[in-house]
Amino acid sequence: MSYCVLGAGGWGTAVARLLANHGHETLLWARDPKRAQLIDQERCNGKYLPHVALPKTLRITSDFREAVAADTLVLGVPSIGMPDLMKRITGSGSSPRVLINLAKGMERATHRTMSQVILDALPNASVFTLSGPSHAEEVGRDTPTAVVLAGSDLELGRVLQHEIATPRFRIYLSEDIRGVEICSTVKNVIALATGISDGLGYGDNSRGALITRGLAEMVRFGRQFGVQEATFFGLSGLGDLVATCTSQHSRNRAVGMRLGQGKSLQAIMDNMSMIAEGVFATDIVYELALEKGIDMPITHAVHRLLRGEADPLSLVTEMMTRSPKREDF
Repeated sequence: MSYCVLGAGGWGTAVARLLANHGHETLLWARDPKRAQLIDQERCNGKYLPHVALPKTLRITSDFREAVAADTLVLGVPSIGMPDLMKRITGSGSSPRVLINLAKGMERATHRTMSQVILDALPNASVFTLSGPSHAEEVGRDTPTAVVLAGSDLELGRVLQHEIATPRFRIYLSEDIRGVEICSTVKNVIALATGISDGLGYGDNSRGALITRGLAEMVRFGRQFGVQEATFFGLSGLGDLVATCTSQHSRNRAVGMRLGQGKSLQAIMDNMSMIAEGVFATDIVYELALEKGIDMPITHAVHRLLRGEADPLSLVTEMMTRSPKREDF
């Protein structure tokens, strides 16, 4: 089976390297021909995944028609770019049979998950989402990593599980693709909150509280959308939540830290080369929670801060002086 990773960001590059090193015919597509040529010449993606050597067997291209001819397409673009990528795939005349989504977010305009965006464009395709605590920087160094591959076709999922997994990259299967995608979205909002706490100079107590109560928000939110209970406490739920809220590699935590230090969101985003999904996810999760009447105080606080309606310290006071509650999930 041949693979093409569409999107030469850090995570897309790490997955392409993983596939090529595992002996698969693999192509990495970059939109910019100059960037594709540079990655090919240097055998390294210096902008998004520096100091990680790419195998000679990994081919780099900017030719979209060549890219979408692969047996399996791995979609390595951020959630904001997924609708346009689907239009480009369908417009190319290609009808890919198997697609694996790597994005951790939902579509801003319609609140669709990434698998819904893909299936609306390609209704006959088999769609999977690969998620979990998997920072590109660590996968690129072959740090032991475990992820979940979610999709409705478990038979095909087992084939992909066997093909992609390595002794350093373990894959578990799930049929709860919607649940995995929802958890992957909500955890980015909570990571912003823990970053804000870290930026304010607070410590482990605050971080532990935010992760735990953030998990409670994830559970309350997910139950309204039929997420399976096991998913909340699996790799795409609790696993990715902990990693994203604590890692030095987490872009969402980094954005939160700068917000906590008093920097404006616009200034932060202007100085980032990669997208922090949590910034877009906050609006989506907040709107859906409001619509469904779901109590999500951390999400609400982050939303207000991103909109410039409150400062970090006043939000901390509001959060800590809320009316007493039971510790329910």
